[in-house]
Amino acid sequence: MKAIILCAGEGTRLRPLTYTGAKHLIPVGNQPVISYSIEMIKKAGISELGIIVSPHRRPEFEQALGNGSELGVKIVYIPQEKPQGLAHAISCAQEFVQQELFIVCLGDNLLEHGIGNLVQEFQKSKANGMILLTAVEDPRAFGVARLENGVIKQVIEKPKDPPSNLAIIGVYLFDKHIFEAIKEIKPSWRGELEVTDAIQKLIDKGYRVLPHIVKQGWWKDVGKPEDILHANRLILERIESEQVLGTIDSQTQIKGRVVVSEGARIVHSELRGPLIIGPGCVIENSFIGPFTSIGPNVSIQQSEIEYSIVLEGSSIVGAGRIDHSLIGRNVQIGKKDRLPEAYNLILGDNSQIKLI
Repeated sequence: MKAIILCAGEGTRLRPLTYTGAKHLIPVGNQPVISYSIEMIKKAGISELGIIVSPHRRPEFEQALGNGSELGVKIVYIPQEKPQGLAHAISCAQEFVQQELFIVCLGDNLLEHGIGNLVQEFQKSKANGMILLTAVEDPRAFGVARLENGVIKQVIEKPKDPPSNLAIIGVYLFDKHIFEAIKEIKPSWRGELEVTDAIQKLIDKGYRVLPHIVKQGWWKDVGKPEDILHANRLILERIESEQVLGTIDSQTQIKGRVVVSEGARIVHSELRGPLIIGPGCVIENSFIGPFTSIGPNVSIQQSEIEYSIVLEGSSIVGAGRIDHSLIGRNVQIGKKDRLPEAYNLILGDNSQIKLI
C-alpha cells in the first residue's frame, strides 16, 4: 500500500507567512506540520509516499524532508502544475500508485489517533474506497456525507443546506477505480475537480465506498493562524516530562513540562510548560509559556510570551506581554518606551516592527 500527501495548496488564509514558505512546513511543536502526517503514515506500516507539490515549492520540501530516509520512509515528489482541485491532485499520482491500494492525506491535517486501524479495516473490507467522517457543529464549510443504514449514499462539497452533520476529514482510502471516476467528472462552480464529485461517481457506478466515523480523539485542520496555534497547543500537550539539555542558570524557574533543547541558554527567566525551546536560543529576563513553541536560534529579552509560536532566528526585546501570536522567521520586535497590556501578532518572515 502507498500513501499520497497533498501539499500543493497556496495557503492563502495563512498569509503573510505563506508568501515566503509552504504552509505545510510551518512548525507546530517545533516540527513541520507535514512531519506529523508522515509519522502517522509510517506507523500504519506504509513506507512509500508521494507528496503532491506546486513546482515552485518543491525545493522547500526537498530541503526540509529530503528523500525521506532520515524519517524512515521513501518520498517521491509529484508536481501539480496548476491548482485544479483535490481530485486533480490525486490524479497526478496515478503513475506513482499504479495498481496498489493507497491512502490520501491532506498535508495540513492532524489526527490524534493516527490511521493504523483504518488502513487495516480498509484492506480487509475489499471496498473500493473509504472516507473518514466526524460530526461538526457547522458542516457548511466541509464536504458532507449522507448515510442510510450505515452506507454512504451521497457526498456534497460545502453544501448550503447540509444533509447531515458528518464532515469529511482530509483522509481518504482508494483503489485504482478512483482514477477512472476522476476522468469522468467536470469542474465544479469553483472551477476545480472536487474529490467529493469523484467519490459520488464511484457510488453512482456501484462501487463500495465505506464510512469510518471518528468518535474519539481530535482532528485538526490547520488552515488558519488560530488553527495553527490550537494545533500547537494540542501537540505540546503530548510532552510527558521536563527535559533540559541546554544551560539553565540558578535564577531561572521551571514549572511544568518544559523541553529546553541542546545549545539553548536560559538566564534569570521563568519557563512554564507545556513549552518547547529550540536549539541555540537565548532567553534572558523573560517569562515564556505555557503552550509556546520557540524555534531554533531565537533571542528573547525582557519579554513575556505565551500561547504563541516564534519561528527560527527571530529577536524579541522589551516587548512586554505577547500572547496568542504566530511570529515568522527572522522577525525583529523591539520596544521604544511604554509597555502595553498585550499584543496579538501575525507576522511574516523577515518582518521588523517597533513597539511604541
